[in-house]
Amino acid sequence: MAGRIPEETINQIKQSVDIVDVISEYVQLKKQGRNYFGLCPFHGENSPSFSVSPEKQIFHCFGCGAGGNAFSFLMDIEGVSFQEAIGMAAEKGNIPIEINFEANKEQRRLPPDQQQMIEAHELLRKFYHHLLLNTKEGQEALEYLLNRGFTRESIEKYQIGWSLPNWDFSVKFLQKRGYSLPLMEKAGLIIKRESSDEYFDRFRNRIMFPLWDHKGNTIAFSGRGFGQDEPKYLNSPETVLFNKSKTLYNFHHARAPIRKLQKAVLFEGFADVIASDRAGVANGIATMGTSLTDEHIRILKRITDSVTVCYDSDSAGIEAAFRASNLLANNGFNIEVAQMPDRMDPDDYIKKYGGEKFRNDVLGNCMTFMSFKMFYYRIGKNLSNEGERLQYIELLLNEISALDKAVERDHYLRQLADEFSLSLEALKQQQQQIFFSKKKNEKNNGPQAMVKRPAVVPNSNKLMPAHLSAEKRLIAHMLKDADTAFKVKDMLGNTPLNIDEHQAIITYLLGYYEQGNQPDSSLFISYLPDEKLRRIITEIEMMSINPEISVQELEDYINQVFKHQKMLKIKEKINEEKEAERQKDYKRAAAIAMEIIQLRKSL
Repeated sequence: MAGRIPEETINQIKQSVDIVDVISEYVQLKKQGRNYFGLCPFHGENSPSFSVSPEKQIFHCFGCGAGGNAFSFLMDIEGVSFQEAIGMAAEKGNIPIEINFEANKEQRRLPPDQQQMIEAHELLRKFYHHLLLNTKEGQEALEYLLNRGFTRESIEKYQIGWSLPNWDFSVKFLQKRGYSLPLMEKAGLIIKRESSDEYFDRFRNRIMFPLWDHKGNTIAFSGRGFGQDEPKYLNSPETVLFNKSKTLYNFHHARAPIRKLQKAVLFEGFADVIASDRAGVANGIATMGTSLTDEHIRILKRITDSVTVCYDSDSAGIEAAFRASNLLANNGFNIEVAQMPDRMDPDDYIKKYGGEKFRNDVLGNCMTFMSFKMFYYRIGKNLSNEGERLQYIELLLNEISALDKAVERDHYLRQLADEFSLSLEALKQQQQQIFFSKKKNEKNNGPQAMVKRPAVVPNSNKLMPAHLSAEKRLIAHMLKDADTAFKVKDMLGNTPLNIDEHQAIITYLLGYYEQGNQPDSSLFISYLPDEKLRRIITEIEMMSINPEISVQELEDYINQVFKHQKMLKIKEKINEEKEAERQKDYKRAAAIAMEIIQLRKSL
């Protein structure tokens, strides 16, 4: 498994890297007891069932069964080889490792066509960036960006580029490097003419903004026209690589700052993200020209439960902020809403007032979601009109009734009473009527909104067949002590365990110990060649067992293994007896019946 990396180096890397630190860069973890829990990054879920054990340096999802150590987590989440995962872990642990990962890199876990698409995007990204910064042809576009407030640092960080005005430059550029033109059309980089078999460039004479997946691979572009070019923004079409509903701009840059600050700032577009980054806001992300989706929610939920919504302050931006905030709130997020004055967007505000004022006066002076609702419901209403005023108050009472905390409800009721010179007692009475009416409906029909659920802690005492429980507990104790492992081997003799995967695990475990390795479940996981076996190990390691085991307890587990095999033999003999009776071979049936009696006596 380790290839050309010495086992001592792997052990050194493993000891220097904490699995909680590694996984926390991808998953929001919260301590519960001895372990940490979060939402599994490998399947969609609303209740945390993904557990990380700092003591054992392993992870396990009780929902989908995923499990392993820090290395296998990096392999699965990043789609890299074992050696690459070792290299990533070594980098996190500041351990020098003398191996050329590029030269020895295995093919990433993508189909060849998709791998080529990514390579083509990366190639064009580098070339567009070079054209912008280092050529006379790109000078005009560069000056345009600098005049718009972009800095060379942000141009470099976000790899902004420029595409030539030629109709077929990218076509020839990619074809010359051996890329299939029909495949490049599927990638969204070029377009096929309807009238012939010729192709032409999708992006021409545009400032090019690369779009990345969450691992940092370039998967699409957004080309901005300057001057009279239309449309203003031309985006890559949706492809097998690029799906707007699953892509959050800047996520690969912002993931670590979001985790550190425990908050994401959600913008409407990438120009706002880049501007906010220049202003010192590193935890900014944006949707890609689409409303917030359930998939975006799942991605965010893995690393934070707090979001500041910072959209444009025009009517369309306010509507979009209201929709996004509602979706976030319904999925258990803590919401704040930032608003710019004078119908400005964040990019314009930062250009006019600077980064410090944006951080302090906009992001530092956010509205609560309830305050934003009070502002939102005012829009278009004439509150001097009695009917519209009563309608507005009714709307707010419904919203206040949905708040979980009594202090919050009291705060906003007092605010409402003061604003409209109403009796606080009357407002409280009406709000309580709405509150209890909602509770009654929820009781009858089920709650309509999603609620935060606690981590799914597995019940280690859940009923399972006796032989299955016995085999798992045998393996759990064998993982903790080599002497116990060899004692179990002697007690079993030539009898295999009933579950094939369990037998495979103890075979590998005995080999692992015979090579002089010490008990270490995380290291043993790297020793196993099969993912299914690694998952079983992490599940077993999450079981609660006594630290010591007596000979009697071992014998009881072994007897359960033997007993199950005898039970299977009895079932087999019963079928044979029935078959003999069906064939009227009563002598053979009687002999089988005696065998069954002897087997039952031995149970």
